[in-house]
Amino acid sequence: EHRQRYSEEFKRETVKFAQEQKQKKTMTEIAEDIKVPLSCLHEWMSKYREFENEPVVVEERLKKLERELKEKERELKAKDKKIAETEEELAIVKKAVHIFSRPKK
Repeated sequence: EHRQRYSEEFKRETVKFAQEQKQKKTMTEIAEDIKVPLSCLHEWMSKYREFENEPVVVEERLKKLERELKEKERELKAKDKKIAETEEELAIVKKAVHIFSRPKK
């Protein structure tokens, strides 16, 4: 069986095209459209991908990332509150140790 050879330019242009289409189609659909094996397309993507060719993040993705960020901020606030409570408890214990470790008069 004869294997198809592709030029570097073809590979780069294919990757650029795939990056532009990624918001609308799956990688499988893109590979079928340009008639190249999916494995080749994945290999070329890892080798030639340039982030400036990525389309602007779609609104759904941006909203999802914002929700994740807010959730992480809530988690951090909860942890900060727990740390503050623990520090306060430690300060109380230190005072108690100081008071009870004084010699009795």
